[in-house]
Amino acid sequence: MYTDFWGLKKPPFDNVPDPTMYVDSHLSVENTIAETLFAIEEGNECLTVIVGDVGLGKTLSLRMILDSLDHEKYKIAFVTNPDMSFVQLLKEIVGQLIGKECEIRGKIELLEVFNKLLFETADEGKKVLIFIDEANAISPTNLESLRLLTNMQDDDRNLFTIVLAGQLEFAKRLEHRSRANLYQRIGTYNKIEKMESEELVRKYVETRMKLAGSTRRIFADEAIHWLWEYSEHGVPRLVNKIAKLCLKAGETNNFHVITGEIVQQIGERFDKMTGPAVQKRRITDSRVPQTPKKETIRAIPEEEGPQKAMAIEKEEVPVLWPSAPPPPPPPTFQKAPELEVTAPPHIEPEIPKERRFFEKVEEEKFEEEPEAFEEPIIEKTAPPPPVETIFRPVREIVPEARSVIRPPAKEGIEVKEEEDVVTIAGCKITIEIPQHILEQTRSANTEQKRKIAGVLAAQTLEKNPQLTASPTVDPVSVWSDILNAIMNKLE
Repeated sequence: MYTDFWGLKKPPFDNVPDPTMYVDSHLSVENTIAETLFAIEEGNECLTVIVGDVGLGKTLSLRMILDSLDHEKYKIAFVTNPDMSFVQLLKEIVGQLIGKECEIRGKIELLEVFNKLLFETADEGKKVLIFIDEANAISPTNLESLRLLTNMQDDDRNLFTIVLAGQLEFAKRLEHRSRANLYQRIGTYNKIEKMESEELVRKYVETRMKLAGSTRRIFADEAIHWLWEYSEHGVPRLVNKIAKLCLKAGETNNFHVITGEIVQQIGERFDKMTGPAVQKRRITDSRVPQTPKKETIRAIPEEEGPQKAMAIEKEEVPVLWPSAPPPPPPPTFQKAPELEVTAPPHIEPEIPKERRFFEKVEEEKFEEEPEAFEEPIIEKTAPPPPVETIFRPVREIVPEARSVIRPPAKEGIEVKEEEDVVTIAGCKITIEIPQHILEQTRSANTEQKRKIAGVLAAQTLEKNPQLTASPTVDPVSVWSDILNAIMNKLE
């Protein structure tokens, strides 16, 4: 484990909302926690909102607020996925408040139980708190139902407080003039920003390392600068991701300090792994010129009004693929004239059998060719680009690795390679170890074998991009699994 190599008691940069790893270097998070606690404990507010872009610490803020409360004074429900119907949402809330699964299914009955629960909790000298994370997933209908839920209050006090945390699109929905009746009920409204300066990123990194058990300074000044740059100037989730990869690379290459060069290399690889992998590309046939899909855009004069617009929307526009010829017009049938004209019979000249055969072949070929062009242009997510190993410092910074891995001395000699099929990240892959590598590592020590295995693992990861195709897969863990499989063969 890389934590053992650096003398750490726990991972310092895991992207989990762990309150024990909180660092007070994020000013907007500190203000959010303080104001939300005020709204709950003293402000007697029925609704408080936290918004912010992805990866800035909204969930961690909710966890910090929960840990700061006296749980003897509150009954708490915490909903992490509100993408459900209002009845299901209310069942989840009631179930968490009573401590068991709620069996009631009707909306009216649920509202009655919830209202009764509020007054029973108030009689016990407590208050109900409802935390809803990822509030941007709440449907407009459910958002209106939550607003109506806030009407269940006493004459002189609020019996419960709802804390909503969501992304920036949720803020736009709340601030829309059509939801003024909901917006006016918000007691505190906080927006979480990035860490404001490079110095705060330094404090964040060094404090997290100390909380994880570090007794010395590991990230150099230049490394902090590049962490600031590659984290989009202070996004905590990106700081965590890049810093963790740097620690793993340092363990692999036996470094004692994380330098700016290491952070640069990790940052560049990370950009390559996360950027193009989510972009969509269009697959086109080289025989057919690329043509965009047909769109019908028609201008509507103002004097024609909305009725004309509705009529245009109802028109059916056939979809024509660029590679297919236009469909023939439908046949029209006309009434035959009353007078019948008899034409002389038309006699086709006799065609030799051989000629008929070749003409039939040519006709079939002509009929089949358009079908090859009738495949629609399919939009699909392009596979991720080949992942260059994030641990290239083995070759660039550790020169002895070059002297260990070298090709056979003579060309033309067939060298058998050791192959093994293993399952990594749910995929079966073949690990190839050249025979000359196996022979050279017989006399090598464990550290040298591990460096060689690290390079081979990186090459295997590059040859199998499907292992890191999913954005949820940690490439470091996949690389580590391949390294362990290679080490088992080298020992």
